[in-house]
Amino acid sequence: MATEMKMPQLGESVTEGTISKWLVSPGDHVNKYDPIAEVMTDKVNAEVPSSYTGIIKELLVQEDETVEVGVVICTIDVEGTEPKGEQQDAAVPQPEPTKPESDSAAPSQKHRYSPAVLKMSQEHGIDLTQVTGSGKGGRITRKDIQKLIDEGTVPVANAEAPARSETGTEPKSRTAEPIQSTEGDLEIPISGVRKAIAANMVKSKRETPHAWMTVEVDVTNLVRYRDQQKAAFKEKEGHSLTFLPFFIKAAVEALKEYPQLNAMWAEDKIIQKKDIHISLAVATEDALFVPVIKHADEKSIKGLAREVNELAMKVRSGKLAQTDMQGGTFTINNTGSFGSILSTPIINHPQAAILSVESIVKRPVVIESESGDMIAIRSMVNLCLSLDHRVLDGLVCGRFLASVKQRLEQMNAETISLY
Repeated sequence: MATEMKMPQLGESVTEGTISKWLVSPGDHVNKYDPIAEVMTDKVNAEVPSSYTGIIKELLVQEDETVEVGVVICTIDVEGTEPKGEQQDAAVPQPEPTKPESDSAAPSQKHRYSPAVLKMSQEHGIDLTQVTGSGKGGRITRKDIQKLIDEGTVPVANAEAPARSETGTEPKSRTAEPIQSTEGDLEIPISGVRKAIAANMVKSKRETPHAWMTVEVDVTNLVRYRDQQKAAFKEKEGHSLTFLPFFIKAAVEALKEYPQLNAMWAEDKIIQKKDIHISLAVATEDALFVPVIKHADEKSIKGLAREVNELAMKVRSGKLAQTDMQGGTFTINNTGSFGSILSTPIINHPQAAILSVESIVKRPVVIESESGDMIAIRSMVNLCLSLDHRVLDGLVCGRFLASVKQRLEQMNAETISLY
């Protein structure tokens, strides 16, 4: 008798996954823990291991189909399991024979909506009774709904008899024309990771009311200190001492002072997280990943530098695990590594804020002295904060940025230690 394997729970708050690629076919022999499929979740592809040793019997979910956690995705004939007679085999639920379309058959197919499909249809006013599903048994998947939205062919409720406006004219269709490529254009297939990034960014912008704040910071003393330490640090630790660990250190100390930013919107409440886990935006040539430094407030500059280096190496070598991506409470984005001097980052949903560290630039600055104002060449950096205005207001965020600024400007050989 075939044994069912279900979509596993791939992370906290993850309720569904998309089979981006099957690694097995019916008839293949697999050992327990062998990968059987690549599943796309939030910004990363994770491999699903087999729960048994045996022969794959049937794949029940198509590639690019999204299903909820706990849904059966395939069946396997487990080794060492003996059939117990025809009577037991007959009790195994068999697929229903194919029936012609009829009014009595249609509702059973069209009413199998996942929470994600229902939510998307409600947000975009989609009449699900007019949607043809591509999932197993004609089930409507999230991919089907997203395709309608992307193509601008959304079937709205009561589409057969659209309401007239007060002037008596028919409302105009808001269907967008599909974008067509022309000769010489390069069409690039969208990868599973890129789709996940797009979905998460759209979700964040759609659900989160963004606001932005920026402060400029004089990090001249920090630059001098780091320049004095970097050669010895590289020789001792085996990797470079970048500026990012210093910015992370200042940010986590400010988060301890203003824990309101270390929080998440949970519809009927705001959850202020006890632990400080810093998500880092790390880019590759064609994707963006956000690994997490756990308990960042408990680490020294050396410890932060080591974790930044290790996580970046995992991302660029393709060895980042799902557990490396989980639990982030606040995100820091090092856009300065690309030469950026100002940005408005999109919040890493469901977190309440994200801080971008821009490029350190030498420029003339007016400074105060006992003899009066004077112009000096200083190393300056902009810190850009995007905030969820449901959770946070300008007052606390202004104080948070002021705290980060003060901590950075006071960093020098006398006030900070690497170890």
